[in-house]
Amino acid sequence: MEDFLFILGITLQSSVAVLLASLGEIITEKSGILNLGLEGIMLFSAFIGFICTWYTQSLILGFMGAMLAGGLLACIHAFFCIHLGSDQILSGLALTILGTGLANFLGRSFIGLQTLSLASFSLKSYYLNILLRQLNVLVILAFILTYLIHFILKKTTLGLNLSSVGENPQVASSVGLNVYKYRYLATILGGMLTGLGGAYLSLAYTPGWKENMTGGQGWIAIAMVIFSCLKPIRALVGAFLFGAFMALQFYFQAIGKELIPAYILKMLPFLLPLVILILINRKNSKYSFPQGLGKPFLRT
Repeated sequence: MEDFLFILGITLQSSVAVLLASLGEIITEKSGILNLGLEGIMLFSAFIGFICTWYTQSLILGFMGAMLAGGLLACIHAFFCIHLGSDQILSGLALTILGTGLANFLGRSFIGLQTLSLASFSLKSYYLNILLRQLNVLVILAFILTYLIHFILKKTTLGLNLSSVGENPQVASSVGLNVYKYRYLATILGGMLTGLGGAYLSLAYTPGWKENMTGGQGWIAIAMVIFSCLKPIRALVGAFLFGAFMALQFYFQAIGKELIPAYILKMLPFLLPLVILILINRKNSKYSFPQGLGKPFLRT
């Protein structure tokens, strides 16, 4: 029972950054904009969140700074893709290079330093504490956001308008929807959620700063978006599976037993996206990605 609760706690904790970035990209792609810059956004936001917390000694300002940084980088991507009609794949890759380079360059003198970190829950119950000491308020918020975004995209006029902008922007524009506005807002909001995921890494998951601390989780989030077919609940399932593999790695290290070779354990979380993409590629079915995804829109 104790081992199960320990693994479950780490699973939930390890899935949050990927989940938040996936939710942000789902919103972005719903509008028809493809953003492959999640890795750069997450890493740069993780650094900005750490720096803001370091100098202000305020976690709230740290998370807000990270979200603003993510939104700013996403806004750059939006400007190039929406207004200039640039190739969205190349712009996203350039964003990854920009965010990664800035974070590693600006963060060199802060490597190894630690600042305030988000506190975990604590109760008097022994068994509940085994689980809750791995969790914090952002873990709960991520799961609430998953359902909230699912509800907005499926059940509200805003969500339906966003879907129509991504599916057929020409038709959406002809009925009075401002395609540029929807795409800008969706891309920036997606960047802010991705930035929140980055801040979670440096202020909660592994508090402190080190180079390349995202460890490819931005790319994993993109794979989870493909797996989810732009459905937040499925993205939650994918993030949970990723977290479970991470938890097994930590568990075997904690108990000091090498039932599975260490290098295999380290590979497992990153093999999951590859398996998912292979299975999706082999399955002959239609996936609910917008017809206008990745295509520039020119107002006529």
